[in-house]
Amino acid sequence: MIDKLEALRSRIASALAGVKNLHELEALEVAELGRKSEFMLSLKGLGELPPEQRRSAGQKANEIKSGLEAAFADKRQALQEASAGALAETEWIDTTVPGMPPPAGHLHLTTQAIDEITEIFSRIGFYRVRHPEVDWDWYAFESLNMPPDHPARDEWETFFIDAPPHPRLGRMVLTPHTSSGQVREMERRPLPIRMIGISKCYRRQMDVSHVPMFHQFEGLLIDKGISVTHLKGVLDYFARTYFGPDRKTRLRPFHFRFTEPSFEVDISCGICHGTGRLEAGVKCRLCKDGWLELGGAGMIHPNVLTAGKIDPEQWGGFAFGWGVERTMMMKAGLQIPDIREVYKSDFRFLRQF
Repeated sequence: MIDKLEALRSRIASALAGVKNLHELEALEVAELGRKSEFMLSLKGLGELPPEQRRSAGQKANEIKSGLEAAFADKRQALQEASAGALAETEWIDTTVPGMPPPAGHLHLTTQAIDEITEIFSRIGFYRVRHPEVDWDWYAFESLNMPPDHPARDEWETFFIDAPPHPRLGRMVLTPHTSSGQVREMERRPLPIRMIGISKCYRRQMDVSHVPMFHQFEGLLIDKGISVTHLKGVLDYFARTYFGPDRKTRLRPFHFRFTEPSFEVDISCGICHGTGRLEAGVKCRLCKDGWLELGGAGMIHPNVLTAGKIDPEQWGGFAFGWGVERTMMMKAGLQIPDIREVYKSDFRFLRQF
């Protein structure tokens, strides 16, 4: 028995001398001193020796085991010291080398457009406001001169909230347009008013130029002596500043319940350059005919002023509401053919801007 243990010690010591790193050391220790190793199984055989040999054999076996454990401990310490000493060569840091800055993100394309639109209107005295995105029927429709049977108040057009109606303000809705902020602004601001409101809006539409959630910017100016000339001047100023001097705009007579007279505001398409056709004569998917509708505008209807507790005989004004995303898509150089691309969260698209 003792001869066998001595032979095992000699073999283990020889293997230990050839270990080069801590990983090899751990593997050797498990193999040679683990519970299922030959050495440990041999120690279990001590109980089978005659009583007169068991004591001396046990003492010798413990001596061999302790010696091997000490040898492994010494080897581990030597390898750890060698590894620590090599750090100066393998993990040194040159503090004079310029650092590598982490990758930085940027504002979303829509947020960039909102900031730019806000800044452009601030130059001519418009202040930025925000109104609720979940509002009451009164502010979204009734106060804007829209009767109960107006198509916009149909559930196929507007998202109504399943909540108890207000006794005076009616049902709750996801605001379908920033125009719902007009009367709110009249209620809380002293005259005159010159505001630009930018918020999210919600409608049941989805195609290349519509998404269910989008942003609008609403302009509202109320003062004395305001005419269509002032409205057109503001719209032309924005178009030249935002889109560039080469883009064309037009006003088309239209009908909105909350303005009179009313207009649709169009701009020449930036994808097909106002021709309605792409290369090889393919029809432009975005505009169809060379013009893209940006939104509505007009002189504030007297009934809306009255709903805001303003005397329409003394005061007048104009309002306009455009989609931020659609306006952004028409900016020179962007060439975005589908509004849905803006909200797909595709980094290959977003990192271009």
